[in-house]
Amino acid sequence: MADRSLSAMTSDTVERVPPAALRPRTAPRAAGPRSVRARRHWTWLAGGTVLSFLVPFVLADQLQLQRDLYYGIYGLAVVGLFTGWATDTGQSLREMCARRWRIALALGLAFAGISVLIVLGSEDATSRPGGLEFIAAIVWRGLIYGGIDGVLLSAFPIMVVFSAFAGSRLRLHRAGVFAVGAIALAASMAMTATYHLGYADFRSEKVRKPVSGDLVWSVPTLATLNPIGAPIAHAGLHVAAVTHSYETDLFLPPH
Repeated sequence: MADRSLSAMTSDTVERVPPAALRPRTAPRAAGPRSVRARRHWTWLAGGTVLSFLVPFVLADQLQLQRDLYYGIYGLAVVGLFTGWATDTGQSLREMCARRWRIALALGLAFAGISVLIVLGSEDATSRPGGLEFIAAIVWRGLIYGGIDGVLLSAFPIMVVFSAFAGSRLRLHRAGVFAVGAIALAASMAMTATYHLGYADFRSEKVRKPVSGDLVWSVPTLATLNPIGAPIAHAGLHVAAVTHSYETDLFLPPH
């Protein structure tokens, strides 16, 4: 009798619990979120690229806002873009800026020096204002506007691309990391071209100059994945333009 009961219970259990092959399989948790995060990064990059064209095209080219007022609005748009991306995708600004910060700072200053040489070698010296107006121009048009430019043109696209590939197989091998770096640099150059095409005078062969310059000021962030390096290097370019070639027709757009 006991054997029959045991047999019945066993048969009951087998009927209630389907074989493993017949059970519904759920996808690994990591696969779904990772692809969602990647798509979100690419969406932010695409939106940032569109924004990089529209801001100068609408505010500078069409509305012709006063230059320093334009820089202020442009700066707010760039800061909003970068912090919006970081917040939406769960990136820690503190961790990003702390990553290899000494090397990022050193490279930023070194490439700022190279940027100064680029200005001195490509532009003639021009007259400039004096006193407080000149100091204000160095701070506003040189340091602040230059740093903001470095964020949009280099730091933002590079950080977004590397974040989009986070956890992917490419990041596990040195060759793959170099491939991601090449994609990030291409995104940065595309952002630089799109931004400058928003200004009327750069819709010509002239646009090649800032695109080639991007190969210089992007290096500190590309090498360290710290967003502070490129803005420092780019600020050096702008400070040199303000002090050496205040009436430049290449740097410090709109002209």
